[in-house]
Amino acid sequence: MRRRGGDENGSAIVEFVFLAVVVMVPLVYLIAAVATVQRNTLAVTQAARDAGRAFATSDTAAQARRRVDAAVRLALADQGLPNDAATRFVASGAKCTDHAIRPRLTPGAEFTVCVTRRVRLPAVPTVLTGRGIRTVGIYLVHVDDFRQVGR
Repeated sequence: MRRRGGDENGSAIVEFVFLAVVVMVPLVYLIAAVATVQRNTLAVTQAARDAGRAFATSDTAAQARRRVDAAVRLALADQGLPNDAATRFVASGAKCTDHAIRPRLTPGAEFTVCVTRRVRLPAVPTVLTGRGIRTVGIYLVHVDDFRQVGR
């Protein structure tokens, strides 16, 4: 019986466990962080879509605003998120950071709904992430051309 090297009986399992922890912990964290950002992106995208549809199918501007707020709240709640998103209306084709407009319910009107929410990465201090990752949902609204005016 020949002996290789020194006495290394049982050290392979220790090395495997050490390497598994070193590799798996960051990998699991990365998956959790990506899932958090993806969940927020899905929520704001759905919120913008629902808000745009709620606005375009409303009868009055006051009713439209209430329906937009409810649609955003429900879309965020569907993903288990608090209702802390900002909703803006901008001109069709404009960036969400551009000048906000007051959308109209006139036939053929077009505008963009932007729903923005900040995401904090799990277990990362604010000092490192700042205000977090900004997720934006965008939806282009086209009010029906054959909508009855004064409905």
